Amino acid sequence: MLLELQDVRRTFGGLAAVDGASLAVEAGEVHGLIGPNGAGKTTLLNLISGLIPATSGTIRLDGVRLDGLPSHRIAALGVTRTYQNIRLFPALTAADNVLVGAHLKRHAPLWRRMLFLPSAAVEERGARAASLALLERVGLAERARERASNLSYGEQRRVEIARALASSPRVMLLDEPTAGMNPGEVAAIAELIRGVARAGHSVLLVEHNVKLVMKVCDRITVLDFGKVIADGTPAEVANDPAVIAAYLGGEAAA
Repeated sequence: MLLELQDVRRTFGGLAAVDGASLAVEAGEVHGLIGPNGAGKTTLLNLISGLIPATSGTIRLDGVRLDGLPSHRIAALGVTRTYQNIRLFPALTAADNVLVGAHLKRHAPLWRRMLFLPSAAVEERGARAASLALLERVGLAERARERASNLSYGEQRRVEIARALASSPRVMLLDEPTAGMNPGEVAAIAELIRGVARAGHSVLLVEHNVKLVMKVCDRITVLDFGKVIADGTPAEVANDPAVIAAYLGGEAAA
């Protein structure tokens, strides 16, 4: 397994937001993480990405312990993410926002860049070309020079995904990437997510759009009150009585 969580727990005071959760994500897999509001999904992403520490349990990326590492070290090892709330730099262009995500791949020190030395200039041109290629990949090549604040909601979401891809991650954590989107935008994001997996990046997807999750995910883990109540293929999860009772309800057959 590429990403593996074993008995991960996170408490806030007397509340266990994540309560002994275990899951595994394979290389090139789209793995869904679903559950009711307050189930602990975003908290689990925060634990994996190092924004908050786990109370107990282990998190490994290809055998390397992530729990206890700071977020920048985890990102350097190959874990990137997006957030529920858009976190772009509104005054920067779409291309520059994507360029920010490539900082882990750049080697020229700041003083070389400030002096415009040839080696730094070559690296800068390469990074900018890569950011434009990523925007083309997410269907926004023509918006590259537009300020992020002028982009539509759906376009901003796609820029965030392009930025998360800029460091060539091994695992990408997506936190509700289609929230607030219309059906056409959702379909575009679904195809983008599958394309990310086909390119060899694993995806851990938190999403409330059950139809999207069933369509794009290879496996699904279901949380309820911080505990894993089901894990399996979309068909297995959709027909699990515990999942239907806790979350899916009438949507299981949809």
